[in-house]
Amino acid sequence: QVQLAESGGGLVQAGGSLRLSCAASGRTFSNYAMGWFRQAPGKEREFVAVISWSGGSTYYLDSVKGRFTISRDNAKNTLYLQMNSLKPEDTAVYYCAATGVPGGSSRFREYDYWGQGTQVTVSS
Repeated sequence: QVQLAESGGGLVQAGGSLRLSCAASGRTFSNYAMGWFRQAPGKEREFVAVISWSGGSTYYLDSVKGRFTISRDNAKNTLYLQMNSLKPEDTAVYYCAATGVPGGSSRFREYDYWGQGTQVTVSS
């Protein structure tokens, strides 16, 4: 089992920044590729970004490329999502998730463990 806990969400004005963190405990964090997903009210859960177990490979949703950066610190068992130039359409609950798929995946069904989520609200 891997337990995941997100933090860092909040209310920010458009153009602002937030940094989300995801603390992992349980099984070895570095064994898993990690992803960030988000879900807005009335919408399906959406892939945002993924990072390989080593941190050497990342992949992003097109609409967040150049604005969001995913990273991880395996020594601290922590995943991050730096979000800059935020837009109202980024408003959602953000979830971190762990997968045993090498290199990670953009498909939420391939993730084995999920956090409870953290709310991000961007005002216009």
